[in-house]
Amino acid sequence: MSLDINTKKAKKNAYRISKERGIGASRVRVPGGYLKAEILGMVQKIAETYGNGIVHLTTRQGFEIEGIHLEDMDAINQMLQPIIELLDINQTEKGGGYPASGTRNVSACIGNNVCPFANYNTAKFAKRIEKEIFPNDLHFKIALTGCPNDCAKVRLHDFGIIGMTMPQYDPARCVACKACIKGCKNFSVDALRMENYKIVRDTEKCIGCGVCITKCPTRAFTRSEKKYYRLSIMGRTGKRNPRLGKDFLIWADEDSIVKIILNTYRFVKEYIDQAAPGGKEHIGYIIDRTGFAEYKKWALDGVQLLPETIVNECIYWDGIHYG
Repeated sequence: MSLDINTKKAKKNAYRISKERGIGASRVRVPGGYLKAEILGMVQKIAETYGNGIVHLTTRQGFEIEGIHLEDMDAINQMLQPIIELLDINQTEKGGGYPASGTRNVSACIGNNVCPFANYNTAKFAKRIEKEIFPNDLHFKIALTGCPNDCAKVRLHDFGIIGMTMPQYDPARCVACKACIKGCKNFSVDALRMENYKIVRDTEKCIGCGVCITKCPTRAFTRSEKKYYRLSIMGRTGKRNPRLGKDFLIWADEDSIVKIILNTYRFVKEYIDQAAPGGKEHIGYIIDRTGFAEYKKWALDGVQLLPETIVNECIYWDGIHYG
């Protein structure tokens, strides 16, 4: 097999091509950054058997096993198979490794498996999205964070999913200590006040962070049983116009977000500029070119939003502009 054909196959098979001829890195997806410890040993074995013994922990919470000779891809893919099965990654053929070059690993903060501030299980939601979108050659970046602290920096992604909760207030348990008011003022958006010795929440200001819940000593405030999310869209880094994502939906549900992401794949396939360098055009630039109104029409097609969901009807992005 010639090097040119081998290189093309490697890119399609999710290998990174390095600056050294014939050498690359094997990319290992870890949806949500959550994995069983035994996988670490499997990665180590591949690195020591076929690589240079070095593993890079990527910014997207995956592994890149360095120093891979591209001629060894088939053998490495076989060693990747038990990892892929443990992580429950979609494949087009068993033993074929990772079958697509696009759709970057879905990353997430630790979520409510550990963090007391997180409003949902980020790893579980990340794995659901992973199953829906991979494999795919389109270049999407999706990240999840458990609360508006945004430890995962999700506003720098095409889709940033921020956990929210609708605070549930039981006045019978409230002792008017004002701990929730102080917490909301110091650590959030100052959306609480006291009237007649009871707490009043400004529903327009509240961002659903849950600080009032973590600060209340008597559990007068608790998290809502229903999970809510803020969906930020089209954040990006890059050379021309890096920018933060803007809110598209507030108080949204999980099913709506998944449907919108899948609709966006359809939108990109319809409007992507095939003449773009390398046949690639970033999703944010496609929306900039076609207009947000057109994108919104595609994104919300067939989506059943909750009655309480707020939709940002018109979004303008700014950021730094070069050139």
